Amino acid sequence: MLVAVTGATGFIGSQVVQVLLDRGHSVRGTVRDPDNADKVAPLIQLPGAEGRLELVAADLMVPEGFAGAFRGCEVVMHVASPYVLDVDDPQRDLVDPALTGTLNVLKAARDAGARRVVLTSSLAAITDEPDDRLLTEDDWNEKSSLVRNPYHYSKTLAERAAWDFIDNENRSFDLVVINPSGVIGPSVTSGLSTTSRMIADLLNGGVYPAVIDITFPSVDVRDVAEAHVRAAENQSASGRYICSAELLSLQRSVDVLRANGFGGYKLPRMSLTSGFGTFLTRQLARFQPSGTRSFLETNLGRSANLDTTKIREELGMEFRDIDASIVETANNLIHWGHVKSRG
Repeated sequence: MLVAVTGATGFIGSQVVQVLLDRGHSVRGTVRDPDNADKVAPLIQLPGAEGRLELVAADLMVPEGFAGAFRGCEVVMHVASPYVLDVDDPQRDLVDPALTGTLNVLKAARDAGARRVVLTSSLAAITDEPDDRLLTEDDWNEKSSLVRNPYHYSKTLAERAAWDFIDNENRSFDLVVINPSGVIGPSVTSGLSTTSRMIADLLNGGVYPAVIDITFPSVDVRDVAEAHVRAAENQSASGRYICSAELLSLQRSVDVLRANGFGGYKLPRMSLTSGFGTFLTRQLARFQPSGTRSFLETNLGRSANLDTTKIREELGMEFRDIDASIVETANNLIHWGHVKSRG
């Protein structure tokens, strides 16, 4: 197939490109600046890139750029979307790129005659405050707003808009949505993702003076990319797919790093995971930027219970061991210079 991938130099997008090339597909990736050698060099050096990878300029907020990018593509994978907790203007920096960008991509895919769009959504569109319920693809985040977890809000609005488009517009394609949890793992490019930054911050010290009671579902970025490609290749794939391997606490992350040769880094040693520690963390969270504050208020001491039956049975997904992913992430952060080697 000829497959278009938006955000081809991104953390997930670059891995999607790599899996597609490994499978023998041809890829047309959209990037902001195809002439930026530092950004695109890792992609054009991938095995199979010569002759089967084309990079073109496109911007989520400029719909005209996608017309040529999607021409002749059987599948469009819309991966590009900002992921950051703290922004100056949530509407401008998160909601508008996610929502407008998604609609621009869908309209261009329709005009290009694509047969399928695979959309990268997020667990954020399913919940922003985990509880004891078993969450499935039928669940939707109904609590987020511009002031409460605005990133989660942007992902929810964008995915709902995509399904509304499918219901109300004449179009050539069907829609398959991948909803990943927290994504870690090695990066093809030098960019630092928000989730990988957490591991970099643990190793570099200063950000986490103590281990707090945060537990989040996690998945390796290579598994997320694999899920996208299977969603494109499998004709019967449909609907949403929760993509998550297992729960990962901050304490477990620290323990795995310390047990695998990173004990000489500035890993936190103090624990605030007790009931009193969580109470204290909640008080300290009041002084954090609004995005971080709302995330801590809704996630401290909680963990999501996810049903991944659908993606395992319909797409045949099996997930990497998350402890190994932590170690590979740490080594990759050193490789790209985000963490200084102490070896």
